[in-house]
Amino acid sequence: MSDWQSIYDNAAPRDLAKGDTLFRRDDPVKSMFLVRSGEIALERSMADGTALTLHIATDGMAVAEASLFADTYHCDAVARYPTTIATLPRNVAMNAFRASSDAALGLMSVLARDVQTQRARIEILRLRRVADRLDAWLDLYGPPKESGWVRVADAIGVSQPALYRELARRRSSS
Repeated sequence: MSDWQSIYDNAAPRDLAKGDTLFRRDDPVKSMFLVRSGEIALERSMADGTALTLHIATDGMAVAEASLFADTYHCDAVARYPTTIATLPRNVAMNAFRASSDAALGLMSVLARDVQTQRARIEILRLRRVADRLDAWLDLYGPPKESGWVRVADAIGVSQPALYRELARRRSSS
């Protein structure tokens, strides 16, 4: 466990069912969350009714950690699967980071990696063709685990059928 995650050692767990909302856009920021198991998607609803996935937090990851420095959340947090989270009041989390430079530096390291990941995702999403997006993603991360292609489709901003068509095309041409 990373030093920053230790601030959750005494936090009570909370269970969410698939589809449950942890918080909504414009809700006041009152807590910081850690995913113990499951998956939370940070989503922003678009004018056409679709949802833009901004980030997916999985086991051991913080949820909307940058919101510690905001008054309100900028998106919705929705459980994609049955999920268990740990919750700390915002002031408790901030005090823990003030008291432990190791915890604060650990979270800074996570935030720096998140910035790098988001910059790479932006560059991938700028590519027009599914094949080019997939090539860029594979160059950065390599092939996913067998069940991970669904996450790849989401990460490169294409539908699952479009990704599977591209994978099938590659299989048939090799």
